[in-house]
This record gives sequence, structure tokens and C-alpha cells, in this order.
Amino acid sequence: MKILVTGGTGYIGAHTVVELMNSGFDVDIIDNLNNSKEEVVDAIAKITGKRPLWFNIDLCDANEIKNYFSKHKPDAVVHFAAHKAVGLSVEQPLAFYHNNLLSLINLLQCCVEAKCNSFVFSSSCSVYADPDKLPIDENAPVKTAKSPYGNTKKIGEEIITDTVKSSTLQAVSLRYFNPVGSHDSALIGELPTTMPLNVMPIITQVAIGKRKQFVVFGNDYPTPDGSCIRDYIHVVDVAKAHVTAVMRLLNKKNKSAYEVFNLGTGKGFSVLELIHAFEKTTGQKLNYTIEGRRAGDVTAVYADTALANTVLGWHTERDLNDMIRTAWNWELYLAGRTDFI
Repeated sequence: MKILVTGGTGYIGAHTVVELMNSGFDVDIIDNLNNSKEEVVDAIAKITGKRPLWFNIDLCDANEIKNYFSKHKPDAVVHFAAHKAVGLSVEQPLAFYHNNLLSLINLLQCCVEAKCNSFVFSSSCSVYADPDKLPIDENAPVKTAKSPYGNTKKIGEEIITDTVKSSTLQAVSLRYFNPVGSHDSALIGELPTTMPLNVMPIITQVAIGKRKQFVVFGNDYPTPDGSCIRDYIHVVDVAKAHVTAVMRLLNKKNKSAYEVFNLGTGKGFSVLELIHAFEKTTGQKLNYTIEGRRAGDVTAVYADTALANTVLGWHTERDLNDMIRTAWNWELYLAGRTDFI
């Protein structure tokens, strides 16, 4: 069966393409390389032994998507493609709403018209904003988003909910927490084309000398060591969850037309714990400093994964050491080094 992966040359998208292909699916990629590189397709081919078809299509162009669907007829869609920089979304809200929502609407329209009824949406724990209690389960209230980016995920879920009610579409939204790490081959990983916004690539770039210093924002939070706590999850575990969700829909195992699952480890690590674990795993001392709290940061966020474990039938397989080791190996690979750990 053929799976269309939008944003398939991006960080989580590329890892998902690999896992889908390793599971026996044919995969097409739609990606306009807005925040990725064409070489990722070569890396996927090297890992899997088979080259996915890649289409340089802007999902905001409805006619291009219709042409793709009429010629290639996918059996399911996994939708990652979106602008994702939180800070930039605050500066350019209209650009984010236009790109993230119009692309989703165009894609759903094609799915409905083509009777491509299995749709997996890349969502985010950002829909929970400041949680009322921890750990966060799927019944936690979806709140006013902290950024236009987060709001596009919230609105995106609402659009999918309404589409499912009015069509034969079946959908799963996966709300993941903090994906980190890279593929064991070190051939694909997180590749920010601008200043990295996620914590792990900043840590690895400081450790290898691309950046001077890592900043810990706040050490006076009500946590054991005063720094913020997040639920870090290996990107390969996240990718495998998408394969599980696709198979659930194709095999008609879903219990309702629209399902939502949290993806996390269920365990939180503080920023300082992450730093110390990085130093221990890699043997690299990290140059870091502690500054005051950063506006908008939540004290602690981590998932209740019971629903994904019991209903979706998915479990994480990688621990924090794997996350750090593979992230560091990816950074070494980018630097042309071979002293992997």
C-alpha cells in the first residue's frame, strides 16, 4: 500500500518515512524543502535500500495536490508539513495561519474527494498550553494556545474533527511532547536551517563548538533542581507510533472515526538533568550558564501515555541515553567526524 508523507524530508517526517518503508509500505513524499534539504531523500534510500518518490509541491496550491492524488492514489496520508518556529509565528502570524491551515484544508479536501480515508495528523502537546495537572492525559482541556504555531495545531485538530463528522475520513492525531535524537545510522537527524529552537541541537552545537554557550533559563522553578522539566522522547519511537497509527486505520482497528493519543515517555527530565546526562554519556563538558526565567516557559510538562500504550498498542523503546547518543552521533556526522559513540 502507498502512504503519502507530507513534510517527509523534515526531522520527524524523514524518520517516519524510514519506519514506514521498513514496514513494507511504498512511500511518496511531498515536501517543498522550506525547512529541509533534498539530500535527505538520498539518506533515506541509503538506510532502507529503496528510494521514496519525492514531489516538490507546495500544499497551499490546491491544483498541484489534486494532480498528485489523481495520478498516484495514496491509500493513507501522514501529515507533517507545516511552519513550526514558535517565535517566528508570533512575529508572522498570518504567514503561519495561511501556510499551516490552508495546506491542511487542501489536503483534507483531496482525501475526501479521492476516498483516501486514513489520515494521521502531526499534532503537539502545545494544545494543552499550561496544564492543570500532571501527567497530562488526553482528557486534559485544550486551552488557548501560547503562540500562533500552537494555535494552528489546535485549529487543525478542530478542522479534522469537523471533516470526519461530515465524510468517510478516519483520522488519528498524535500529540507528541519533545522529540530528540536521530536514526542509529546517523544519516538523518534534526537539521535546523536557522538558529535551532529545540534544546538538544543547541546542546550538541555548543558541545561541538558551533555555538559558544548553552543558556539555562531559570533555576528557581518549583522542581528538584530549579530548572524546567520536559518529556523527551526518541524520534524513532515517535516515528514508529505513526506507523502503528497508519496500520490501525488501514486495518480498521480504530474505535472511533477520530482518535487522539499522547506520545511521550511519561517521565520528565529537567534541563539541568539533561545537561548532566549529556556530559556523562558523551564525555563532553558543556559550557552553560544560568540566566533568569524566559517568558512563556511552563514549569513542567510530561505525558500520561496509558492510552497510547493500551489502546494504540505503542510503547517507547529508547531511553535518555539513546536520545543523547544518537543526537551526538548525528552532530559528529554533520561535522565529518567518525568518532561515534
